[in-house]
Amino acid sequence: MDTVSTYEILRLTITTVLLASAPVMAVALVVGLGISFFQALTQIQEMTLTFVPKIIAIFVALALALPFMFGTLSRLSSRVFDLIVGGGV
Repeated sequence: MDTVSTYEILRLTITTVLLASAPVMAVALVVGLGISFFQALTQIQEMTLTFVPKIIAIFVALALALPFMFGTLSRLSSRVFDLIVGGGV
């Protein structure tokens, strides 16, 4: 295995992980910002107010984004297996 193949696999893996985790991370960011704005406007500093809605939103986003994540990871594994079969690794 040469360095070009190694860097290609690493690049594909990092890109896939970022792409697969993006929907859940975006939902967590939006919900967190919304809760922060709500707390700043109402001056309610309750700790459970931050965690409970964010956890629920993350679980819902994870359930909805699971087919997309599975497809993305399946494409990566197929590409890596094709590189292995083709002798690129």
